[in-house]
Amino acid sequence: MKAKFRVNQKVVYPSQGVGKVTEIFEKVFNGNPTNYYKIYIEASDMVVMVPVDKADDLGIRQIVTKEEAQEALNLLSDDFEPITSDWKLRYQMNLDLLKKGTIKDIATIVRCLYNRSKVKELPILERKLYDSAKKLLEDEISLALGKSAKDIENEIHLKLEPPGAALRIKHTAVLEDDDEDDGLMDDLNEKTKSKGRSDDSDDDEEDSSDEDMGDDEDFDDEEF
Repeated sequence: MKAKFRVNQKVVYPSQGVGKVTEIFEKVFNGNPTNYYKIYIEASDMVVMVPVDKADDLGIRQIVTKEEAQEALNLLSDDFEPITSDWKLRYQMNLDLLKKGTIKDIATIVRCLYNRSKVKELPILERKLYDSAKKLLEDEISLALGKSAKDIENEIHLKLEPPGAALRIKHTAVLEDDDEDDGLMDDLNEKTKSKGRSDDSDDDEEDSSDEDMGDDEDFDDEEF
C-alpha cells in the first residue's frame, strides 16, 4: 500500500496525540514485507510504529486546515443536548469519539466533559479522557492556526466559559443521580485497600486502569 503521509509531516494519532512521521520503512513480518510509519509523539516522548495499511483504521490523519480548526473552536461554545448521567455510557461514547478522531469529535468530548465537570466532579477515567482530548485539541489547533499552545489554551477556555456560561450549563444539565459514580469510586477504594493485603492480590483483576484509553492503543509492530 502506498504511504499516505511523508517523512517530517505532522499527523494526528487520536489516542496518542500530535506526532511527526520520522521514517517510513519496510520490515518483514510473518514472512510478508510490510511498510511502517515511525511516528514520534512529542507530548509523551514516545515513538510508535504503525503499519501503513492500518493507519486509516487507527484514525491517523493530517493536521486540519485553519477553517476546520476555527470551526472546532466555535463548536466549544455551541448549545448541545443534555448529557447522560450514566458515567459508563458517557465514558464509552466519548472514548468511541476519540477513536474516530476528527477534530470536531475531539472538541465535542472537551465540551461534553467540561460542562459535565461544572455539574459534578468527573471520575478518574473521565478526567484522564478530558485531559487527553483537551491537550490533543490544543496541539492540533495551535499548529493549524500558527499560534502558541498557550494562546490556544486561553481561547479554548474563553469558548467554554463565554459570558453567561454558568446559566447555560444549568439549563442543559440533567437531573442528577447521586449514586452514579459511586460504583467506580468504591471499586477504586477497594483496590487501594487490597494492595496492602498480601493475601488479596487477586482482587485487583478488575483494575479500572484496564479501561484507560492509552492502554489499548499503545501499538508496536509485533501486534500486527
